[in-house]
Amino acid sequence: MSTQKWSDEITVAELGDDPSFSDDLVSLLDSTQAEPADLVLNFAAVSFVNSSNVAKLLRLRKQISSAGKRLVLCGVNTQVWGIFLVTGLDKIFDFTNDISTALTTLQVGKAEKD
Repeated sequence: MSTQKWSDEITVAELGDDPSFSDDLVSLLDSTQAEPADLVLNFAAVSFVNSSNVAKLLRLRKQISSAGKRLVLCGVNTQVWGIFLVTGLDKIFDFTNDISTALTTLQVGKAEKD
């Protein structure tokens, strides 16, 4: 996984496919606990999400939300999107098509708060 600090308050993470996907989520849980920031997760390379990954994503969302930050998922392919739809997680997470739109979403949300 590569992470990029897009600004002081926004981090972009390029997730890998399994088996590294699970490790990426654990790493993000650790890093966001130490330094909470708005987070964009790019799912472009992810082809499958299992129940363990879903649990980690929910934990990551809760951790980020409790710190007053936002989580946006982008680049989700059709197969993974189907999993989010079937489980109802499409209503819990924020989704965009690409990183640019995710960053814009976070910046507009921040501007509306200020």
